[in-house]
Amino acid sequence: MKKKFFIITAFLLTTIMASAQVDTALENKARSWTAALQLSDPAKAKKVQDAILTHLTAVRDWHNNNPFTMVPEGINPATGNKLSEMDRQVIICSAKPKSIHENLMTVLKAELDSNQVEMILDKYTIGKVAFTLQGYRAIVPDLTAKEEAEILRNLKQAREQAIDYKSIKEVSAIFEIYKTKCEQYLNNNGRNWRQLFKAYVDKVKAEKEAAKQPQ
Repeated sequence: MKKKFFIITAFLLTTIMASAQVDTALENKARSWTAALQLSDPAKAKKVQDAILTHLTAVRDWHNNNPFTMVPEGINPATGNKLSEMDRQVIICSAKPKSIHENLMTVLKAELDSNQVEMILDKYTIGKVAFTLQGYRAIVPDLTAKEEAEILRNLKQAREQAIDYKSIKEVSAIFEIYKTKCEQYLNNNGRNWRQLFKAYVDKVKAEKEAAKQPQ
């Protein structure tokens, strides 16, 4: 009986310690992201930091309490393919209350300018907007200003949606949705995405081979 008691106690202590470590990690994120803004008003910084921490915590709790298994196995009606675990995780996480997102954005927009808001959203998504846009510029070297503006609009929409997901894999899954939209846009406006991508891959391969050759 005593052995069972000690096992249960040890398990509870481990769980509590793990939870505390996660909380500290989220607090550190909120603190460092806010510090990066270099706000001169401590009260403003406190509001932003608290809003970020509240949001990060709510996103984590929803993710942890709502596993992908809550979504039945089935097919994606757009493709006919079987829903993957990631599909099901994205579906269940997209069902979280809208207020979780709205409460964060309300504070950010009230306390920060548009560039500062984008800085915070980039922190959530590890700079995927700039990184992905750079990829499109490389693959489509003659990208027009109109095309770039549409791609950027899609990527920024992906970024704002992606902040409501816990793992970077889920963030990437959200960006994949909008990357598909970008590629469809290019195809619908006189481009051939497959040819462009193949030409880019071939160019990179040729450059790598050339670099191996003795000078």
